[in-house]
Amino acid sequence: MAWTKRDQIIGDQLQEWIQTLNQDNSNDFKDTYVKWLEHGYSLIPDKIKTPFFEKLDTWLFHLHSLIQSMQIQEDTRNRILSTARVFDDKVQTISDMRNLTIDQLSYIADQHSARHRLYSFIQGGVTGTGKSMILSTDFLVMIILNMRAVQIIAVSYGYDIKTPFEMMTSLKVFHAASLPKRLKGKAWELLLNDLEEQQYFYEGIDQVTSYQWLEEPFKQVAKAYLISLFQKEKDSKLSLIPLAIGAGANYQFSRKVTDFADKYYKFRYLYDKGWEL
Repeated sequence: MAWTKRDQIIGDQLQEWIQTLNQDNSNDFKDTYVKWLEHGYSLIPDKIKTPFFEKLDTWLFHLHSLIQSMQIQEDTRNRILSTARVFDDKVQTISDMRNLTIDQLSYIADQHSARHRLYSFIQGGVTGTGKSMILSTDFLVMIILNMRAVQIIAVSYGYDIKTPFEMMTSLKVFHAASLPKRLKGKAWELLLNDLEEQQYFYEGIDQVTSYQWLEEPFKQVAKAYLISLFQKEKDSKLSLIPLAIGAGANYQFSRKVTDFADKYYKFRYLYDKGWEL
């Protein structure tokens, strides 16, 4: 498709957003926190760190593959294709969707992103009830929900995650989206480096996780701890606080992930269309 004025407008908006990724909003507290984190990590022996992150990468990769192969994911792919045919009845495959305009693709992606943010909100509220079984599985459910959301956003923009390259890319997008804000700029650059050699098989760096990524699990542990504290209170008004904590935290995490993924795949669409940076 030819480059349009609308493509240029979206491209300009993306450029402004990319610039915000590299803005340093550090302060004394953040600097101290980062130094403390790096120091603590340096004290852990390599013989423990290396196999731990290798196993974590393997676990995330297999979980990602499992989600991708689920029937519910296949059903969603078919619904996305059906929606795309409303705009263009010639769409037969996922890659055909890139013949649609960026606004049409954004509309499809936004519908699914909003639905997943709602799922996270509800799931967080359920977690806020403080049931031990639900609390213990909260982080795993959040990972599954948001990995699935990234996969669906990729498909919504015409990128078939069944190919090895796109599968690994979507996993890296999820990882980058989950990182603290101060690290997103570097993660974005690494994602763009992979685009220079797009092919069917992925031949880039297959390491995904890092110790910084563990900040999100730590936040989830802190959330679970706060919820358990408030659940001990018998005041009916205070009992609503853990529900708000769970729902709010999970919604914000999903919003962060889906927003980053949406920006990335918008960028991919324009980049593959010949956008000159």
